Amino acid sequence: MSSGSAQLGVEFNGLSTIPLCHQPQWYAIRTRSRHEKMVSEQLEQQGIETFLPLVKRTHKWSDRTKEVELPLFSGYNFVRVVFSSPERLRVLRAHGVAGFVGINGAGTAIPESQIQDIRTLLTSNVPFEEHPFLKVGQRVRIRGGCLDGVEGVLAGQNGNQSLMISLEPIQRSLSIRIQGYAVEVA
Repeated sequence: MSSGSAQLGVEFNGLSTIPLCHQPQWYAIRTRSRHEKMVSEQLEQQGIETFLPLVKRTHKWSDRTKEVELPLFSGYNFVRVVFSSPERLRVLRAHGVAGFVGINGAGTAIPESQIQDIRTLLTSNVPFEEHPFLKVGQRVRIRGGCLDGVEGVLAGQNGNQSLMISLEPIQRSLSIRIQGYAVEVA
């Protein structure tokens, strides 16, 4: 790469290679309800690498019980594409795809390590629970226990989660450790 080049690239043994913007990366795509498996199959037939994390769940109907595979993240699928390539348009044109996840549909790349972490978790057969995505600074509500319904701002202190209850008119706050409580977005 020339020193005047504005594009970043990967360097191997002193030789520049493909610019980063031209390397495939993982992106999340939104799908229509219950179209995740169909979208994944359709894109794979077109030669596009996909990842649809599936979990086994037992469903009971009035006449039978059956173990079924369901998407871990309903309404989402993952694709590994070069975003500036024709593959992006093929993804968007696939039946059941609603768009890329990101600001104004621009797509936000997901680090390979996060995709690999999900794969590792699913193949390890370690029990896990889905949990709502909560960010520090977000307003949340405690569900259950003696603090049921208490609202505040989620704070993180030394790896511990706490809830800040603030009285804005008097500029005072209280902090409650919320380890072990179920918390939801307020």
